Amino acid sequence: MLSESLPSYLIREFTNLTGEYKMKKKLVICLLICMSAGSACFAQSGQASNVFNADTAHVSPYNLSGAAYPRIEADSRVTFRFYAPDAQKVQVSIVNVPFDMVKGEDGFWTYTSEPQDKGFHNYWMVVDGAVVVDPATNAFIGYGHMCNGFEIPDPEGGFYELKDVPHGNVLIKNYYSNVAGSWRHIFVYTPPEYDQNIKARYPVLYLQHGGGEDERVWIEMGRTNLILDNLIAEGKISPFIVVMETSAVGPQFPMGPRPVTAPAPQAARPAGQAPGAPAAAPRFRFSFDKYAELMVNDMIPWVDKNFRTIPDREHRAMSGLSMGAMCTKSVTLAHPETFSYIGLFSGGSIAPDEIMDKSKVKHVFMSYGSRERGSEGVAAAADALNKAGVKSTSYVSPLTAHEWQSWRRSLYEFAQVLFKN
Repeated sequence: MLSESLPSYLIREFTNLTGEYKMKKKLVICLLICMSAGSACFAQSGQASNVFNADTAHVSPYNLSGAAYPRIEADSRVTFRFYAPDAQKVQVSIVNVPFDMVKGEDGFWTYTSEPQDKGFHNYWMVVDGAVVVDPATNAFIGYGHMCNGFEIPDPEGGFYELKDVPHGNVLIKNYYSNVAGSWRHIFVYTPPEYDQNIKARYPVLYLQHGGGEDERVWIEMGRTNLILDNLIAEGKISPFIVVMETSAVGPQFPMGPRPVTAPAPQAARPAGQAPGAPAAAPRFRFSFDKYAELMVNDMIPWVDKNFRTIPDREHRAMSGLSMGAMCTKSVTLAHPETFSYIGLFSGGSIAPDEIMDKSKVKHVFMSYGSRERGSEGVAAAADALNKAGVKSTSYVSPLTAHEWQSWRRSLYEFAQVLFKN
C-alpha cells in the first residue's frame, strides 16, 4: 500500500488536499506506481552487473529490493534462507544438486554452501519433494523449469558489466513459420549505431540456447548485449546483429514428470549434455533437420527482410551452447551455402572430414569450461582443422564448468574472430 512506503507527514498532507489538489494527488500516486513498475522491469532483465569486491560479503545482485538472502560471502560461499514453517524437509538445489537446509525455531531454513565458481549459477528450493522458486529473487528459465540465480563476482568480469558506453537495443519480435505451423518468438540485438546509421547493413550471428532453456537466456544470463556493447566501444569488434530463438520445433520435453532427484556430479556428466539434465533422463525430442528447414526457409528470410542485414553466407554465423552447439553443428554442416562461421560452446567438436566443402567455412570456434569433460581435446580438434586448411580457434575457460561463465567467456572470445576474413 502507498501508506506503507511514504512518510506519515506526506500521507497527512495528501489527506488534507481537496478539489484540484486531489487530482494532483492521484497524479503523484500514478507517477509513483509507474516508477515502481519501471524499476521492477529493470530488475527482471537479469542484468544486474556490478562486479563486487570479491573480498566483501554482499547480497546477490538478483535479489528483490530489501531481500538479504541469498548472501554472497567474502569467500564465495553462498548463504540461503527460506521461510517454510510447516515443511518437513527443505533443500536448496544448486546447479541441480540438492543440499539439506537446517530449520530454525523461527520457521526459517538456512544453508551455507561450499565456495562456488565465479559467475552465474541457477538454484531453487525443494520443499517436501516439490520444486519451489525462491520468492526473494528474480526467476530465470533453466533445467526445463523456472528457477532462481545468484552471481559470484569475477574481478575479471568487466567485459559483461553494464558500463557508460553506447548501448544497442534488444528487440522482442514475432514471425510466422510455415515449417513449424506457428508463430515464433525471437530476441534480436541491434548494435548501438543501428538506429543512427540507417544506411549501414550488418552481419548476423544466430545464437542458440541450451537444453531446458529458451530464447531469453542469452540476454538474461549470458548478457550478450552488454558483452557486445563493451567490445564495440573498445574497438575490438565491428558491429553485428544477433538473433536468438528457441531451437525446438514441436514437443520440447519428453512426456511424464521431470525427475527431482540429484543428477550425477557436474564433472561426471557427459560432455555436451544439456544443462541440468538428470543423468538418466530421456533425451529431448529435438529435430535439428526440422530446425534447419525452419531457419533456411522462414527465419533467415524474415530477418533479412525486416533488418538491415548483409544477406549472404560470408556475413552469417551460427553458434550455441551445449544442445545449441549440437544444433549449430548439424545445421551449419548441412547448409554450407548459408553459414560461414561456426561456434560450438560446450557441445562437441568438428573433424576435418565432416566439412564437405572446406572453402566455404571461414572459421570454426570450439570451447569448453576447464571443469568439463571435452576440454582436454578441444585444442587438438582445432589444430586438426587448421592443418586441413580450415581456420579454427579453441578456447578453454579457466575454472568453470557447464555453466554461464564458460559461455559468457566463449561468446566474448568468439565475437572477436567473427566477420574478419
